[in-house]
Amino acid sequence: MSPEPPDLTRLLRDWTSGQPEALTSLIEVVYPELRRIAAQHLSRERQGHTLQPTALVNEAYLRLAQQGPGKQWTDRTHFFAVTARIVRAVLVDHARARLAAKRGAGAIEVELSEADGRVPAPPVDLLDLDAALEALEQLDAQQSRIVELRHFAGLSIEETAGVLDISPATVKRDWLVAKTWIRRHMNGEIPA
Repeated sequence: MSPEPPDLTRLLRDWTSGQPEALTSLIEVVYPELRRIAAQHLSRERQGHTLQPTALVNEAYLRLAQQGPGKQWTDRTHFFAVTARIVRAVLVDHARARLAAKRGAGAIEVELSEADGRVPAPPVDLLDLDAALEALEQLDAQQSRIVELRHFAGLSIEETAGVLDISPATVKRDWLVAKTWIRRHMNGEIPA
């Protein structure tokens, strides 16, 4: 009989209360999931991209560790919601650095698709997606957050609903509306 996995919520609370060793245990528990999320995002990039899943997870870990014990974590979904924002920031920073290095050529492309991968979508430029999410946030912060949680953290409808404390039906509706709005914005159908 295998030992029961450590309770993520307990590890988060231990880390919050100032136990630095809890961060090490926490990363051991969540690393496989973070690596899966990173690999999922990077698999949608153009051929020959330079950021590897391990590098993305390591950079996310460093930024997460900087959050420090002062951060109040509620549970697993809250942790992955914060992680989604961090992963998004790492990807956008990498895309901007690469774009600057190429002087405007070779922007990184990713797909905006269903989190479970059933419905593939055409690749989109990560910087355009980030700009669209920022514009959507000005109109509807909840819809922007839903896209971030579903796309960047890979959270399910139910997990997203739990993080935002709304119904799964609301998440489904807003997810559909937000994806449509983002695609229209990125296609130039909605003024910037």
